[in-house]
Amino acid sequence: MPHPIMFSDDDPYLLRVREVALALPDTTEVVAHGRPTFRCGKMFGNYGGSVKGSQDRHDQSLLFIPDTSEREALLADSRFYLPAYLGAYGWLGILLDDDTDWIEVSELLDASYRQIAPKKSIAKLESR
Repeated sequence: MPHPIMFSDDDPYLLRVREVALALPDTTEVVAHGRPTFRCGKMFGNYGGSVKGSQDRHDQSLLFIPDTSEREALLADSRFYLPAYLGAYGWLGILLDDDTDWIEVSELLDASYRQIAPKKSIAKLESR
């Protein structure tokens, strides 16, 4: 039984996330578990999630793999949360709203991408 779709293609925050994520070399979007995911071979971004240990859904958020050196500082910021399922693997979520700093989102996605992307894709990114 497939997962229900938990996003709308006309969601303005999803449109912005797509713009940022799909600009990275060799990135694809795949719907998995009812949500858009962004991949370069492996997944580096997931649109929407829920808080670990609760039923709180954050449909307008972005899950990403933070730099390990920044993880604790990010978690101290109320915009970030520990997501269900992926949080156990080091992922975090950031809430998206009208005050979102899209430069920060771009930097978070870039850092996440660099942790999973193959060397050839990172070389493409750096040659820009």
